[in-house]
Amino acid sequence: MADFIVIQGVSDPSPFLDQLIRLTGCNSHDRIDERPVFRFHGGKLNAALEKFCVEHQLDCASVPADRHLAHFGLAAFDMDSTLIAIETIDELADLAGIKEQTAPLTERAMRGEIDFESSFRQRVALLAKLPASALETIYQQRFRLNPGGEYLIKELQRHGVKTVLITSGFEYFAERLKSCLGIDDAVYNRIEICEGYITGMISGKLIDAAGKASALEKRRIALGLRRDQVIAIGDGANDLAMLGMAGISIAYHAKPLVRAQVTHALNFAGLDGVLNLFEPNRIINARPSPARPS
Repeated sequence: MADFIVIQGVSDPSPFLDQLIRLTGCNSHDRIDERPVFRFHGGKLNAALEKFCVEHQLDCASVPADRHLAHFGLAAFDMDSTLIAIETIDELADLAGIKEQTAPLTERAMRGEIDFESSFRQRVALLAKLPASALETIYQQRFRLNPGGEYLIKELQRHGVKTVLITSGFEYFAERLKSCLGIDDAVYNRIEICEGYITGMISGKLIDAAGKASALEKRRIALGLRRDQVIAIGDGANDLAMLGMAGISIAYHAKPLVRAQVTHALNFAGLDGVLNLFEPNRIINARPSPARPS
């Protein structure tokens, strides 16, 4: 079956249909359910289309027409800036009054400009002597899910897809997120706490880029799945090894380095936009596109 192009974004692409039909070179299009998401048949991705979509805050992706969620068995998620809208280590640093020291390191590490492990240990060390109660403060006051995340998890599980959270973030937040969303499994770092204070050290083995990839591979093998039956979603350079272990890799509002190395990138749509990269349950308003002038 031929591929189709999915167009979606933060707003309804309907006002741009004429331009999108021309740019995709499609011979027909349809709307997915009643959502502001369109599929264009018989066309191809191209630089002009991608430029137009960026200018109008739309995501475009070429998707096989026979790709169904039922063909997949495992979906892996990063946590910070992927399932949740914050970088928890920077928010902890903010409470300690040192965010200006950690945030640039976080940004550079996520862009792949500096070594993740050394920068992560450096950032954690800066948290030394912060009261452990700061973890609960961040969870209660600043912890926010990214749009569409809860719905995406539920739909994946409804289709029989196991879910795992694989993060370099901390146990305190990962376990709560796992419980909140009903995620099947979680892998994370443990920040060391002594006498009610963060020590600035990690307890146990550090979950870095290689650790994230290994954790995904271990769970894939345990489930008896092929790599092409795995979905992985992340945003930073330390997710690249994990993303490379999946048949479908998705960069969510990600850094340029990551967007360039994945199957699909969602720069504007919410996490529920992932579902539109698979064959939908039903289509409405199906119709041929107007003939284009020769």
